[in-house]
Amino acid sequence: MHTAYLVVTVITIVANAVIAVLDFARAPWVLANSTAVNVDPSWVPLLGALKAAGAAGLALGIMGVPYIGLAAAIGLVLFFLGALVAHVRAGVFHNIAAPGAYFALAAASAVLAARQ
Repeated sequence: MHTAYLVVTVITIVANAVIAVLDFARAPWVLANSTAVNVDPSWVPLLGALKAAGAAGLALGIMGVPYIGLAAAIGLVLFFLGALVAHVRAGVFHNIAAPGAYFALAAASAVLAARQ
């Protein structure tokens, strides 16, 4: 089980770190997606910071601070649940798989962290 925790959590860390960097860089497709779901583009850097904080918290969890890792995973679950709600409320379903995948990774990380 520990191997599954490490693999899933490292994938979640990398995925969130990459999207955070893209948020900070204000990638055009990130800004387009935020506009499509009625999120003001000025919020994108803050959202990137939350994703980066989640990735950092997961990394701390792997490095021996399990409650921080679990809290970070739960935070990411809630964050991406909000993203899914934003997509549904805006009726934007053509790219809902992306926040769905991030949500699934965060949820798996949370479940596995809780079992450590």
